Amino acid sequence: MGEKSVTELAGIGEVLGGRLKDHGFDMAYVVLGQFLVLKKDEEMFKDWLKETCGANAKQQGDCHQCLKEWCDNFL
Repeated sequence: MGEKSVTELAGIGEVLGGRLKDHGFDMAYVVLGQFLVLKKDEEMFKDWLKETCGANAKQQGDCHQCLKEWCDNFL
């Protein structure tokens, strides 16, 4: 995860990344933290992503899968 920008997460491009940054989620690890706070719950994370930056279903799924795989490999 390192010091990657939020825009480097799967499903999150410049537009959604900008919206997340506006809410204080500027780095990928900050979004990972939110994912963990939500106990890696898929539905809760996707709802949060939709409410926070307006992500559509595909974007939500891509980002969730990316973070889930990272956690499975490194936690």
